[in-house]
Amino acid sequence: MAALGLASSLPLLLLVIAGAGGAGGARWRGEGTTRHLQSIILGRCAEHVALLNPEQGEKNCTAIWEAFKVVLDKDPCSVFPSDYDLFINLSRHSIPTDKSLFWENNHLLVTSYAENARRFVPLCSVLYGRMGDFLSWCRQENASELDYQSCPTSEDCENNPVDSFWKRASMQYSRDSSGVIYVMLNGSEPTGAYPVKGFFADFEIPYFQKDKITRIEIWVMHEIGRPKVESCGEGSVKILEERLKQMGFQYSCINDHLPVKLLKCVDHSTHPDCALKSLSAFYRYRSCKVSFCETMAPYTAIAETGRWCHPGTLCFSLPPLVQNVSGE
Repeated sequence: MAALGLASSLPLLLLVIAGAGGAGGARWRGEGTTRHLQSIILGRCAEHVALLNPEQGEKNCTAIWEAFKVVLDKDPCSVFPSDYDLFINLSRHSIPTDKSLFWENNHLLVTSYAENARRFVPLCSVLYGRMGDFLSWCRQENASELDYQSCPTSEDCENNPVDSFWKRASMQYSRDSSGVIYVMLNGSEPTGAYPVKGFFADFEIPYFQKDKITRIEIWVMHEIGRPKVESCGEGSVKILEERLKQMGFQYSCINDHLPVKLLKCVDHSTHPDCALKSLSAFYRYRSCKVSFCETMAPYTAIAETGRWCHPGTLCFSLPPLVQNVSGE
């Protein structure tokens, strides 16, 4: 009888064990809270203020953290962009004119090319963007502790801590951008270079300050050795171009912006797409006066003359790379 009773109760026991294991499993689809979150944010703040951007003046990193951590006391599906208002106001600073770089599906490439704001200042290089870059955070659903196993994504709920953070940060970044605006898209992305429903489309373009922007330059970059799904004037890129035109912006589009492509080729030096002989068919080198080069930033395109210049060295001619210029 004892053996029979044990056998009959075994399925129930297995269900109980499985249920206990499930209770400790991941609740959400996203990564859990980053370990040492407070130390990382405070450290990034201190590094930015003291080393990376000291000319912007002092920031109270402790007060910035206190403003940030308010969302850690909220239900993980009830965090709104406005919950980060104080955090943004305490950490925001000016962005140099002609240095804003927006992007979609190019996070690592943008970070590498920006080189800690030495070339450009994308969202991840401003203070409030740097503090949240590559991090995740949320409170447990029905408890006061942080959830280190998983955090909600947009597939779980719209008003989650991380998405709301980047929505608010994107809006502020757009408002503070001025001069020439640069946009880097991924022309090898299977779903299209320009997501018509994405952060750039929904939380950055609508917040551009038209009176502060001279023109917008789009770079459609293609992955080395991968198909060119879209280029300037095609597919979703054309949708973006038409949107900018309707909004009254002057814009241009460049396929595989040369300085960025050269950076990509550092990791693919033997690939045919990066062979120097493939470039020689397009670029004719000639000497250049130092006085001319010294007036230019490294590898700056002169759309009107079709020339590139590296300061103090040489110039070389090239066929027109700039397409679809509007608003002239």
